[in-house]
Amino acid sequence: MTELAEYDYELPKDLIAQSPAAQRSDARLLVVDRVRKSLEHKHIRDLPEILEPADCLIVNDTRVVPARLVGNRTETGGHWEGLFLEANERGLWRVLGKTRGKPVVGESITLLNAEGQPDCRLVFAAKQPDGTWIVRPDPPGEAFALLDRVGWVPLPPYIRGGRMVDADRERYQTVYAERPGAIAAPTAGLHFTDGLLRQLKNRGITICRLTLHVGLGTFRPISADSLAGHEMHAEWGTISQDCADSINARRNDGGRAVAVGTTSVRLLETAADGGELKPFTGQTDLFIHPPYEFKAVDVLLTNFHLPRTTLLVLVRTFGGDELIRRAYEEAIREEYRFYSYGDAMLIL
Repeated sequence: MTELAEYDYELPKDLIAQSPAAQRSDARLLVVDRVRKSLEHKHIRDLPEILEPADCLIVNDTRVVPARLVGNRTETGGHWEGLFLEANERGLWRVLGKTRGKPVVGESITLLNAEGQPDCRLVFAAKQPDGTWIVRPDPPGEAFALLDRVGWVPLPPYIRGGRMVDADRERYQTVYAERPGAIAAPTAGLHFTDGLLRQLKNRGITICRLTLHVGLGTFRPISADSLAGHEMHAEWGTISQDCADSINARRNDGGRAVAVGTTSVRLLETAADGGELKPFTGQTDLFIHPPYEFKAVDVLLTNFHLPRTTLLVLVRTFGGDELIRRAYEEAIREEYRFYSYGDAMLIL
């Protein structure tokens, strides 16, 4: 058995959530207590009673961009689908695409808008070693403005085969999303409502924002046989001085840093690499796996993750291998809803 096989598990397909809970905060919550080794069934709406007034809740305010692209090869009319990954200061995009045949430099794609009508073009400029393409929008324009016109919500393939419905434009986005740049949602944050955030603040809990733009590699399975052999993707993030100061002050006063999602954990731990949480802006390729010692995070709120992914490795490293295995078995037995639109667990 390979090391990675330890992070595999069987999940009935009917437990993969195809749509979110009707009300965000009605999602179920499996509370995992690392000290008592206990599991308790609650709901997200119970968080104000579960967390302590001295705690600091840290959320990722990245905004998912409509990164899924659909179009036709301008010359042949052949169908093309792609994913916007990033744009640079010169207005060029990096995209991942698939079509029959092999596009060549100078060829273009005519993108279709939400009404299915031809819109702008993408001209292939250079193929990258990783298989992605550098393309030039024609006519040029600000990337996110163009994506709002021709892009679709980039749902993962296990949700309706990646096909969005109108409701996804709102529901595959946190209520506090602010800085555009993610191509996948920080899914643990999808459970919060404005009302729940007010309740948490009224209880005395501090809410801090950081930004980590979730990238393509986040949900990809690990292909190497061992954790050491995995090449971790990099994502851009930033933690402000005010955010770092607030978290440090709460922890110094006996409160806990409660990270919402594995994306928040990666950035917090990157910013605390020297042992103390400090402001940070830049790329992080931190891969958290045993025997990692956490420096900045005390409590984790997270969804249930796909097998053989860096996210599951992170969660089991944080919660303890045996206990999180048991939590997943319990969640399956109790028919919790899994993955991006699914339920959550709180690891105390």
